[in-house]
Amino acid sequence: MTDTATILTEMREKAPLVQCITNYVAMNVAANVLLSAGASPAMVHCEEEAGEFAGLASALTVNIGTLSPLWIGGMKAAIDGATAKGTPWVFDPVAHFATDFRRKAARELLERGPTILRGNASEILAFSGATGGGKGVDAGDSVEAAEETARRLASERTMVVAVTGENDFVTDGTRSARIHGGSPIMPKVTALGCALTCLVGAFAGARPDDPFSATVAALSFYAVAGSHAHDIAEGPGTFAVHFLDQLASLTPAELEAEARITLS
Repeated sequence: MTDTATILTEMREKAPLVQCITNYVAMNVAANVLLSAGASPAMVHCEEEAGEFAGLASALTVNIGTLSPLWIGGMKAAIDGATAKGTPWVFDPVAHFATDFRRKAARELLERGPTILRGNASEILAFSGATGGGKGVDAGDSVEAAEETARRLASERTMVVAVTGENDFVTDGTRSARIHGGSPIMPKVTALGCALTCLVGAFAGARPDDPFSATVAALSFYAVAGSHAHDIAEGPGTFAVHFLDQLASLTPAELEAEARITLS
């Protein structure tokens, strides 16, 4: 069994508790994705309890999609709680380049040292000061255009960086992987990218000592499930339903046979 298939098995056996600080649009979708995959979601974001709860979770994910000062307080408390316990946390800097408020918040959170940074190409490029083609939450740049920035960020900050899009790129500054698959329907279903961040957290919670392999496994699992759902979906509505079913039914053996990963 490949490492990717093994990590899927481990994740389902451990059913990691993932604290998901995510946006209002994504909460329901992300919770259903985690439950279907075999993990346990908890949407705990209030500053008064987020830090304490992070000490109980197997992983933390932080998404700035619907940002507010109160939510930033909860994010920082949760990150501090996770860091104190050595718990992996994943940062999704949604459209952080769009406004001064977002840029400042994203920089402050990035300085707290995420285990994994996951974003689209425009979001990753913007951390290098580049002015990309992003429009709102949508990427306007190719994954390939962001690969060098991802490598540099990963190396300088000792973290894993995942650039997701039509195909995905993952690096820890030394190792790199490209993941192929998925479906062109996926961008037409709201919150699937945000839910992927939470799923990466689940896999990192199952394999906290190897966040690179955990991230590659999570993205591969998502891509294969997306390909399966594409084959039977009639459009975005039916895709959303079939995708959850495929996350639940996809076996480690199928993942091993169908994952398209190029390592470098």
